Amino acid sequence: MYISKKKSGKVLLKELIEDKDTYIVPGVYNPFTALLAEKKGFKAVYLSGAALTGSLAMPDLGLITLMELTYFTSMITRVINIPLIVDVDTGFGEIFNVMRTVKEMERVGAAAIQIEDQEMPKKCGHLTGKRLISIDDMIAKVRAAVEARDSDDFLIIARTDARGVEGLDSAINRAKRYVEAGADIIFPEALESEKEFKIFAEEVDAPLLANMTEYGKTPYMTADQFRRLGYKFVIFPVTMFRAAAKVTLDVLDTLLTEGTQVNILDKLMTREEFYRYIDYELYEEIDKKISGGK
Repeated sequence: MYISKKKSGKVLLKELIEDKDTYIVPGVYNPFTALLAEKKGFKAVYLSGAALTGSLAMPDLGLITLMELTYFTSMITRVINIPLIVDVDTGFGEIFNVMRTVKEMERVGAAAIQIEDQEMPKKCGHLTGKRLISIDDMIAKVRAAVEARDSDDFLIIARTDARGVEGLDSAINRAKRYVEAGADIIFPEALESEKEFKIFAEEVDAPLLANMTEYGKTPYMTADQFRRLGYKFVIFPVTMFRAAAKVTLDVLDTLLTEGTQVNILDKLMTREEFYRYIDYELYEEIDKKISGGK
């Protein structure tokens, strides 16, 4: 809720790591989708680079700037009280750029950032043609991120895209080195079977995050499968964006062909539902309190 005072005792991502549950983390791309996820009971959300840039009609190629991402992050954290993980792609440059990225993300209330070990221009992790930076260069970025944060509650997630470029053994080796450099969570991107996820979890001693995206290289697996394999977080980064895009096209087709929304009212959020999610009544209460209803 934007104009109300935020609740005290905000849950930390670190606290979620310390319990035994596995958490489904939906990908969000604006404040309202993040608010909906919190209202539905999710314990954390993920600001997906692919979903955010998609909502801006851009491909996921690292085109967004740090200041744009900082702005969108701040707009989301102002309305939710659950942890927000932010996809910062390659960290917007080398070590000093990464340090500034950490400072900005921590300042606007992110709970964690995810940095990947690709060269620029980066690509969606489930596409071919990715190029990796050296292990040493990624280690330097992880160390820079750890050095820059003001609080240990702000977590650093190191993503490795090595599986699709150099193979599973390379991804495991890189992950171990990133943990040694101080990464709090490891994100192995685009593993290609349940067996690979199992091997990775057995080899890498760190909290793990899995990406259950659609139409990619990873087979469809449930959060319960990932839990049994030892993964702490399962992100669904673009699911809500894809759903919203498809429904929007269907609505546009209906308006174009029928000239009315009457036959799709059952697919729309009602005015009452929308007002309930954004606490509209609170605005009216504040208005009456301050202006006397004038």
